[in-house]
Amino acid sequence: MGAFRLVIEPDEGKSIWLAGIGVDFKIWGEETGAQFSVVEHPIEPGRLVPPHIHSREDEFSYVLQGRVGARVGDQEATAGPGSYILKPRGILHTFWNAGPEPARILEIISPAGFERFFEEMGTLAETAEGPAEFVQQRAELGERYGLGFSDAWVAELTSTYGLKLLGE
Repeated sequence: MGAFRLVIEPDEGKSIWLAGIGVDFKIWGEETGAQFSVVEHPIEPGRLVPPHIHSREDEFSYVLQGRVGARVGDQEATAGPGSYILKPRGILHTFWNAGPEPARILEIISPAGFERFFEEMGTLAETAEGPAEFVQQRAELGERYGLGFSDAWVAELTSTYGLKLLGE
């Protein structure tokens, strides 16, 4: 395991921005024996994360600020501060900022490892030459991490809630 940290301060850790959502790295898998990792996601108002499905990990989101909409399989809900959103592996899901103000979630990823996908996405976002290359490289990166993307629900959710897909 990595070096023990008793306290992680609010502004501590690496941060990246992915055109509508941020990733603030808080606890790495190396610090937990690969049991879990923790990131925080600040989300711009009206931003939709592309629908996706994990094959290796479960995600547990705790809403810190704002209102977050989520669709997990055939269930849809909106959650406010203090609420949890459960996103099990093997089920297509997406989430979005459902309010007019910035939102922020704390994401627990179990088992750890997927935080490295976000780290690599930060590099990809800086180096991809245009949206088409970014989408292609994101899909290839997703395959390496057991993550698949889908266009399902995008047209419906963007139309119904006035959302913009990340990167638009």
